[in-house]
Amino acid sequence: MKPADFKKWRKSMGLSQKEAAHALGLKRRIIQYYEKGERNGEKVEIPRSVRLACYALTTGISDYTGPDAKPQQLDRDAL
Repeated sequence: MKPADFKKWRKSMGLSQKEAAHALGLKRRIIQYYEKGERNGEKVEIPRSVRLACYALTTGISDYTGPDAKPQQLDRDAL
């Protein structure tokens, strides 16, 4: 996922940087690094775990607690 794609994902979900950070379990500053593609002049890669979490959120899943539990659905009001 490229930085522009990450930002496009966030905006398509209607999330602010703060809301995206909360939904992904990250700090807002990390969201800014991912969208810019760099930190202090060095390239920043978006980890696979974050890319997969973006996909899960896109499908409406906000948490996974194991194979025997029903996935928790995204509660936009909690963001």
